[in-house]
This record gives sequence, structure tokens and C-alpha cells, in this order.
Amino acid sequence: MPQHAEKEITEPTLLCDEKGNLNPKAIGFAKKPLIESNLKGHYMRKKKWNYWCVFGDEILFSATISHLDYAAVCFVYFLNYETQRYVEKTVTIPLGNKVKMPTHVLESVQVHSKEMSIQLLYMQNETHMTITIPDFDGELLHADLHISHPPEDDSLNVVIPWNRTQFQFTAKHHILPTKGFVKFGEARYAFQDEDNYAVLDYGRGIWPRQANWNWGFASQRVGTRRIGLNFGGKWTDGTGMTENAIIIDGKLTKIHEDVLFDYNPTNFMLPWHVKSKFTHEVNLTFTPFFHRVAKTDIKLISSEVNQMMGYYNGIIRLENGPTLYIREMLGCIEEHKAKW
Repeated sequence: MPQHAEKEITEPTLLCDEKGNLNPKAIGFAKKPLIESNLKGHYMRKKKWNYWCVFGDEILFSATISHLDYAAVCFVYFLNYETQRYVEKTVTIPLGNKVKMPTHVLESVQVHSKEMSIQLLYMQNETHMTITIPDFDGELLHADLHISHPPEDDSLNVVIPWNRTQFQFTAKHHILPTKGFVKFGEARYAFQDEDNYAVLDYGRGIWPRQANWNWGFASQRVGTRRIGLNFGGKWTDGTGMTENAIIIDGKLTKIHEDVLFDYNPTNFMLPWHVKSKFTHEVNLTFTPFFHRVAKTDIKLISSEVNQMMGYYNGIIRLENGPTLYIREMLGCIEEHKAKW
């Protein structure tokens, strides 16, 4: 018995009511970033982040600005697919008073410290990402990327309601054409917007003390089409909402069914399986080639991310739509456990 269809939101809506609790009208999904995340109150429970992942021909490059209410945590990581050289740098700013997280998905955000400068300036359907890290594994890293948001493209914007006082707005924006460069030491990596795409994961919510989730995503050109895949699990279970969708050439098809992530938590490098719960709509295998581990453990706060880079293979049978045959599609998949 497949799940019910989720409500589609088609006009601008506030995430919260005047008390800072969930606005019932915000529960649903939108194909445009119509939800304004006007979080307030709920001291220590508010979690906000802008995570970017850019898939280049030679490298994967990622930058995040997050605010967990008691600190801002910013990190940048770099992976060379072929050599598997991997570097990650994290900067924690206690209290994070100077880091202002915007309430709209497409809005500028920046952080500047001695160790790391991340600037994400949004204007005229483009995010200009400028990142400078003087000491990135002993070398200078400088990135200058122009990420376009085609105005006619759909995106995935979903409000997940655990209850009136615990909820999350997630916006996953896929297949965003990216051009520019990342310079790391003597090496320079170029990005061309006809083949290289960025993914934005914007999150704003009031979270429980402990959280667990899976997320799988990919944004690539497959033949002549731009295809974005987005699947989530665990954290949405039982809410009546999912973050599952396919975007083909900018058009979003929402998958209203939960998907199940089947993997071995004692060996994340074994293949993962992503399948829809009731039907045969989604049936994918993800084969990792790299395992990223990001751990934080500071007494009250702990977080462990096991993120895999690899390839998706399989079939997606869209209701009222085409059957997609996915072959060697580069992407990521992860397990995240947080106590925050």
C-alpha cells in the first residue's frame, strides 16, 4: 500500500508561527524555495546549515557554513577521485555571534576567520562562491566558483514535521551548473557549467537531542539530460513526508514513498541498496570508492558522519513518467548520527 500524496505548497509560507512553533500550513513540499525559515526561541535546539557539494571532472569540492545555536561550525573538504588525496578542514566559532544565517534559501551567507574565509554571495540567479584557506594541508586553497540557479528549474523544498515544536525545513537544490576553478597548492582544477554541477543542502529546524539519518544524492549529466537524485531515510520515517525526488532537466518528480537504505554499518565500503518501501519505483545499488569520516565529540555534543563517494546503478520507474536507467552515476551516500 503506497503512501499518500504529500501536499504541494505553491505560495510563500512562513515555517513558524509567532511563538516559534511549526506553522501547520508549512507542512508539505514545494518545487520552488517558497518557505521562509523564521526560526526563533527554542534555545540550543535550532540547527541551521548551508552545505554545498560540487562535482568536478577531477575533484569533489564541498563547503559548509552551519550554526548549531551554541557555535558556528564551518568546514571545507576536497577529494581527488583518482589519487584519492583527501583534505578536510573545520573551524568552530564558539557562540558564532557574527555568523548570520539567512531565512531564505537563496540568500547570501559568509564567514571570515584567520583560518578560513567562505563567501557565498547570491545575486541574479547565481551564487558566487569564494573560499580562501591559507593552510589547507600545508598549502593555499583558493576557490572561485559561479553556481547558477536556472530560474525555470524546480528544486526540492520539504518541511518534515516531527511535532509542533520539533521540525525541519530542508531544501535540496540539484544540477546547478558550475563554472570557475579551485586552486590547491600548484594544482588548478577547472569547472565547466555544461558538465559540472553543484548541490545545495539548506537546512533550518528545531531538532531533537538525538538524530539519525541517511542521505543519498547525485547531480550529473546522463546522456543529453541533467539528472538529480535525492533520497533520505530514517529521520523522515512516520512523518508522512519524504525528501525523495528525481529532477530531470529541471523538472521535479516527487516520490511520496519512503525509501529504505540497506547497508552494512560495520563496513560502509560494501555496496549500499536504496529501494522504495512498497513499490518497485526505486531500485538502486551504490558502490563506494571512497569513505569520508567526520567525527566530533566534545562531551555534550557528538556527531559522526560516514559519507561515501561512489556510483549509482539501477532503475527508477517513475509513476506517470519515464523509466530511468542509471549507469555509473557519480554521487554520495551517508549515515549521520548526531547528539546535539
